[in-house]
Amino acid sequence: MEKVQLVCLPFAGGGASFFNEWQLEAKDFDIYGVQLPGREKRFMEPAYTCAHEAAKHVVELLEADTDSTRPTLIFGHSLGAVLAFEVTRLLEKKRFYPIVALVVSGSPDPWTQRDSRASDAQDDDEFIKKVLEFSGYAHAALEEPMMRELLLPTLRADVQMHENYAPLNTQPVQSPVLVLRGDKDSLVSANVVEKWQSASEAEVRFKELCGGHMYFTDKVQPLLDELREYAAIVLEVSEGA
Repeated sequence: MEKVQLVCLPFAGGGASFFNEWQLEAKDFDIYGVQLPGREKRFMEPAYTCAHEAAKHVVELLEADTDSTRPTLIFGHSLGAVLAFEVTRLLEKKRFYPIVALVVSGSPDPWTQRDSRASDAQDDDEFIKKVLEFSGYAHAALEEPMMRELLLPTLRADVQMHENYAPLNTQPVQSPVLVLRGDKDSLVSANVVEKWQSASEAEVRFKELCGGHMYFTDKVQPLLDELREYAAIVLEVSEGA
């Protein structure tokens, strides 16, 4: 299989370093973890609170740092999924990659608004509790008072960006889409993810992997195997077109 670029958009509070270990396990991919402002090496920059502004910035990063001649998968989980959708829209308009496919994970479709909110919580403890309830995952650094103080502004900005997100229109993407969820995800149901069917004019595939909302944090290999299989399908279809 031709080596494919795998662009990874962060979930709320996540940084590019989260995807470093993926490269060790994913020899078929060149992985590019997107580093948004407000975290890791870009810690001093203000974090985005608008998904559309963030998506435009991501496209600028991809134009500068990735190979425009290579087939590319755009992957995002939860917040990353809606960012990946908007980034794919923009990339399609620019026709930046010869082949692009979208992989969304652990997220309702773009037009389904979220009923429960954490960003309205004024108290930090209440906010973190709600984030944990919604995601089933909390960064260990949030247990350290000093680290929590440093990380909370970006996490709050990410959660606000996600909960306030709404597409500017009903236009679907043209690229094929793979929709993933953990089979024990109590936050995003199978019925909800099925609505991604209308998000693309190309083929939309659905697959469940073992685990909860953050099913890949303990064991990433099943996800990478799924991405590898999907990349092969996308390349085969494009060659036959």
